[in-house]
Amino acid sequence: MAAKLPDPTVDLHWGGYVGAVHETFHENAVAHADRPCVTETKSQSSPTRTFTYRQVDEASNTIANHLHEAGITNGDVVMIFAYRSVELVCAFMGTLAAASVPSTVVPSTVADDVPASRRAELTTPVYLEVSQPKAIISIGKAVDENGPLAPMVQKYMDEKLSIKTQIPNLRLDDAGRLTGGERDGRDIFARVEGKKSSPPDVLVGPDSIATLGFTSGSEGKPKAVLGRHFGLTRFFPWMASRFDLSSGSVFACLSGIAHDPIQRDIMTPLWLGARLLIPAIEDIQHERLSEWMNRWSPTVTHLTPAMGQILVGGATTKFPSLRHVFFVGDILTTRDCRSLRQLGASCNIVNMAVSYFEIPSAAEDPTALDELGDTIPAGWGMEDVQLIIVSQKDNTKMCGVGEVGEVYVRSSGMAEGYLGDAEKTKAKFVENWFVDNAKWVEADKAGQRGEPWRRHYRGPRDRLYRTGDLGQYLPSGAVRVSGRIDSQVKIRGFRIELNEIDANLSGSPLVRDCKTLVRRDRNEEPTLVSYVVPEVAEWTRWLAGEDHDDVEDKGVEMGSSVVYLKRFRRMQAEVRDHLRTRLPAHSVPSIYIMLQKLPLNPNGKVDAPNLPFPDAAQMVEDASDEDLKNWEALTETEKTIASQWSTLIPGLNAKTVKPESNFFDCGGHSLLAQQLLLVVRKHFGTDITIPVLYENPTLRGLSTQVDGLRSGRAVTVDRSSQAAYSKSLDHLVGTLDAAYQGADPDALGPSSGATFFLTGATGFLGAYLVKDILDRDNTKLIAHIRGAKDLAFAKERLARSLKGYGLWRDAWADRIACVLGDLSKPRLGLDDASWKRVADTADVVVHNAAHVHWIARYEQMMRSNVLSTIDAMKLCNEGRAKLFAFVSSTSTLDTDHYVQLSQEQTATGRGAVLEADDMQGSRVGLATGYGQTKWVSEQLIREAGRRGLRGAVVRPGYILGSRHSGVSNTDDFLVRFWKGCVQLGARPLIVNSVNAVPVDHVARVVTAAALNPLPGVHVVHVTAHPRLRMNEFLSALGYYGYNVPEVDYDEWKMQLERFVSAGSVEKDQEQSALMPLFHMAMSNLPLSTRAPELDDRNAVTVLRADADRWTGVDDSAGEGITREDIGRYLRFLAETKFIPWPTGRGRELPPIAADIVKAQAEWGVGGRGGAA
Repeated sequence: MAAKLPDPTVDLHWGGYVGAVHETFHENAVAHADRPCVTETKSQSSPTRTFTYRQVDEASNTIANHLHEAGITNGDVVMIFAYRSVELVCAFMGTLAAASVPSTVVPSTVADDVPASRRAELTTPVYLEVSQPKAIISIGKAVDENGPLAPMVQKYMDEKLSIKTQIPNLRLDDAGRLTGGERDGRDIFARVEGKKSSPPDVLVGPDSIATLGFTSGSEGKPKAVLGRHFGLTRFFPWMASRFDLSSGSVFACLSGIAHDPIQRDIMTPLWLGARLLIPAIEDIQHERLSEWMNRWSPTVTHLTPAMGQILVGGATTKFPSLRHVFFVGDILTTRDCRSLRQLGASCNIVNMAVSYFEIPSAAEDPTALDELGDTIPAGWGMEDVQLIIVSQKDNTKMCGVGEVGEVYVRSSGMAEGYLGDAEKTKAKFVENWFVDNAKWVEADKAGQRGEPWRRHYRGPRDRLYRTGDLGQYLPSGAVRVSGRIDSQVKIRGFRIELNEIDANLSGSPLVRDCKTLVRRDRNEEPTLVSYVVPEVAEWTRWLAGEDHDDVEDKGVEMGSSVVYLKRFRRMQAEVRDHLRTRLPAHSVPSIYIMLQKLPLNPNGKVDAPNLPFPDAAQMVEDASDEDLKNWEALTETEKTIASQWSTLIPGLNAKTVKPESNFFDCGGHSLLAQQLLLVVRKHFGTDITIPVLYENPTLRGLSTQVDGLRSGRAVTVDRSSQAAYSKSLDHLVGTLDAAYQGADPDALGPSSGATFFLTGATGFLGAYLVKDILDRDNTKLIAHIRGAKDLAFAKERLARSLKGYGLWRDAWADRIACVLGDLSKPRLGLDDASWKRVADTADVVVHNAAHVHWIARYEQMMRSNVLSTIDAMKLCNEGRAKLFAFVSSTSTLDTDHYVQLSQEQTATGRGAVLEADDMQGSRVGLATGYGQTKWVSEQLIREAGRRGLRGAVVRPGYILGSRHSGVSNTDDFLVRFWKGCVQLGARPLIVNSVNAVPVDHVARVVTAAALNPLPGVHVVHVTAHPRLRMNEFLSALGYYGYNVPEVDYDEWKMQLERFVSAGSVEKDQEQSALMPLFHMAMSNLPLSTRAPELDDRNAVTVLRADADRWTGVDDSAGEGITREDIGRYLRFLAETKFIPWPTGRGRELPPIAADIVKAQAEWGVGGRGGAA
């Protein structure tokens, strides 16, 4: 049977207006006031929140009445600084109910690598200039993450725009109360609070403008597309009928909020009277999104193919409740659909724009994809929408089945056109030349019924939209798009003008010529590729100015082009950065191919089809003979893994990989590491974890781990790591002495003196412990030193460490003795003579040393951290009776149990986590091997306390620099956090409290607890008074002039990942300060840095006793970190060149002593060195 092709002369029901979406929404709210409307699911910073139709309607009406009373009227644009939230829904509906036009701008999606405030300055005025809004709405959460509008933006609005009203801080609280920010001491909505039950009395019609969306344009200026109310609602009844959508449907809000599909996400469920689920931003990522879908059970969602990849990529969790996925915004592949059908067997897939192509669920038709080829067709036009394909040579002739032609869209619901660009509108929205429009005008006049909305109706306009696509009719009558005519493309839902990219790229003095195309990479993903001909003379001058050497590179012939693989790698980073300051992030190409010249066709135009494919940027030189010989010597596992590396890492030739080659040195990074582990699992059937890869990053090391797992040797250990430490405790308790001799703290004092045995003396805290111990009268010290060749060298090393921190006193020389040891060996690595010497002379043992590693497993650190603790206690039980102090860590509390316990106890007024807590809440659940070793050690010490040992477990959190000198530990996570933020030019929004205390005070608490212990063994918490929150801690950078605007954590994390993984090609800068702790920063810092509130009454007790018996100074009030302290730390870090000096406006960094800086330069310390 012949295909039924569309007839471009039939009536498309030009007057079939079904009303405005906000009107239907209000009717739904009146009819079903208490029905759930919008649910924000639980996030890291807020609980699940559900709002009824009444609450959302009242909030929308409040916004609408405010806008109306401010003079906002039909057609006025309202710019929304957006965030995925219930407030966005209210802002959309409130703007529409005021007869105005909502448009969204999302600074966090405009230019990922530019700090938030800078992004607003660079991009927002452009959108404001194009849209000319009359009102501004800033959603509160957008303000929280990006800060208030940049001064440059506010200035532009004040001077260039006619803003009638500005809602600066839109928030809907848990009870449904809407606020907009204060003005003159009152909330901005105070005047209209009484009008929330109804929208203002305004009228819209079919041709009233309902939406304004942006598409990229030429010369760096976006175009604004005006959508009509007719088209906004025209297809809802058809969709409801065609796809069985109803008020019982549950929609997931997953579209990018700067994309057109967000309108469908929000307005479809509200028109239907259905429910909308809004996920937390941290749930919109690989694997977690599928888990979220399973947990919340939405039945409908709109996705771009890229978001579909996030949903299914690497995921195993199924979501059986999902019934319909509407894909929009880009080419949809059958591969994407197959992956989705595996997890959502009941899911019908619809490739949808103004057309639709439906793929039945796997449960209904398992073979539905088999005959579709690589991509899903565009399909058929929706109700009263036609896809008209005409001959490129003669547009009066329609194409038949199989003929390729230019695709036009014919619809009664077509957009109005481009705002402020009549010429472009005329070129793209053309009159239908197949029929006389007067035919529809006469019919419309005959059918008028005096509808009020006709005041906003221009009558029938039979128009065709020129898509710029090439396509063909299939035998079924469906349309398959085969390419583009013009240079406008869509990638990941964003419209992009390729000419705009080239115009900006040509503005760089380093570029002679260029051409940007969309090409498919090796993974068949659409990718922006810029082909660049360098301006060699200018490049040579640039290299000289930057003190870089040129690289010899004659180029490689590829077809009709000569490609430079090495010489211009630095230029790639330069031109990319050039574009990043001029274009939105989605318009910045990811691949740059440097050519000797652009190839031309016989017509003198760029021969685009013959330009090299993206793989040219990944080519490397052939392996040498020596490489080939080494390759043959590899095991089969090594060859396979090397090949996997080369598949993932651009430009890596597998046969150049050697056994000692490091995955990360070869170009791997955290995201590729995750992909690698997935590939390894699929090929070998083994589960290698990220920590294992970080511990074994070489080809031989990783291959050995894989072979071990395949043989079953390491599987049990790896899978039981969470339980291994608690089982280890049960065994180790049996190795403790049956009884311990108890020491009497009253026997020690300034008059009688005390001799301390201290481990970890050369580390940061260790140095301050030495000071605190030796500042007391009649004290002596035996320091445990690792890695020294003899006692003289050990003492010299200790003195050098103390001098580096500015702590050394010549008078201490005779009071210090050293012993050589190693925590990783039995009896602390002490020989018999040293062991006996300490046993016979020491009065106090302070076990401060530990192997600190945030990835190593418990088993790898047990000897150094746990068995050394048992040996230190055994030392207390030999020779002279001794007091014992153990420096633990709040890492022992890093489980959900203690965070929740802290919240519960604080909320009920019962205080924070008690020092007397038995810590059984951490018997399982500690994620790091380091924290596990500290927990086991604590339990062993407390058991020894029950057997007679006298002492304390001191549990500090973050240990920051000296309050007096500013000297800081550059290995500390928080210090590296500062540097990482300075390097990135951004700081993440994290609101957790930070338990950070100056090192001087921590040392004081440890010594006080050692000399003045409570009976038995008690825990002594070191907690900050007061505590800063992380955002306060990081904002001090800005206070002192560092340009580090606050951004959303996930955005910051992406910037961090790009920074540390870019390498020299993209970033000619030092490695990020956070790289050594990269896995922590890249996992979930807002979650992993949660710190429970701590009771510290034991700390108060020992400090008061210490004042009475030893120091005469009462430090029991505790200490925290102040902004002044941070200033001193930053001054120290800048003076020692760990971070640059601030260049922005801010307070001057406080002064520190010049001899401190000199000491650092001379003695060069500052790291942890805790296991020394």
